Amino acid sequence: MNNRNTFIGFILLIIGGSFLFNNLFHIKLFSMGNLWPIFVLGVGLAFEFSFFLSRRAPGLLVPGGILTTIGLLFFFETFTDWKFAAYSWPIYILAVAVGLFQLYLFSGRPKALLIPIGILTTIACASFFFTVLHWFNTHLFGGALLILLGIVFIFGSGKRDCPEKNHW
Repeated sequence: MNNRNTFIGFILLIIGGSFLFNNLFHIKLFSMGNLWPIFVLGVGLAFEFSFFLSRRAPGLLVPGGILTTIGLLFFFETFTDWKFAAYSWPIYILAVAVGLFQLYLFSGRPKALLIPIGILTTIACASFFFTVLHWFNTHLFGGALLILLGIVFIFGSGKRDCPEKNHW
C-alpha cells in the first residue's frame, strides 16, 4: 500500500466526516464566520514553511511567528465567541516576541535580539498576570495574598535566625 495514498485517504476521511458532522448537527464549523482566521494562519505558516524549506532568509520567521501566533489566537477567540478577548490581549504583544525569538534561534543567535524579546515577553506576561489578577477580583485576591505573606513573614522569620539552636 502506498503511504501517500494512505495519508490522502485519511485526510479525505477526516474532512468528509467533519462535513457530515457539520450538516447533521448544524454546528456550522465550516462557515466563514468560523474559518476566517485560516487566512491569517495560512499566511503565517507560508512564511514559516518558506524559511524551513530553503533555510535562507531567517527574517521570514518574524512575520511568520507573529501571524501564526495571532492566527491561532483568532481561532481560539472565534470558537469561544470572543469571550476571553479581554484577557487574551497580551498574546498580541507576545506574538512579536515569538517572531523575534524564532529569528534569534535560526540566525546565529545574536544576543542583541534577546533584549527586545525579554522586554516584550515581560510586558506580555505582566499584562496577562494583572489581567488575570483583575479577573479574580483584585481586592479579594490581593487582600488574601497580603494576609498570606504576613503569616509567612511572622512565622517564617524565627526559623531563619538560628537554624542550629533549639528555641524550646
